[in-house]
Amino acid sequence: MKNMDFKLRQGEEFIKLGQLLKACNVVSNGGEAKIRISEGEVKVNGSVEKARGKKIKPGDMIEIDDVSIIIK
Repeated sequence: MKNMDFKLRQGEEFIKLGQLLKACNVVSNGGEAKIRISEGEVKVNGSVEKARGKKIKPGDMIEIDDVSIIIK
């Protein structure tokens, strides 16, 4: 498993799940993010998440394929 840290920008309280996957280059575009999330391929804090607009906040952990992303 590859571990990554993602730091929110100053003043940001959250990032949406689909945007995060694009920002971390684990998907190539928003369409791919939508499909991967809707098919249950993404976990947030250990549970499958199917909402592309899910607000991801500091301390959350996202898993997709062999990548684990920790939000700072």
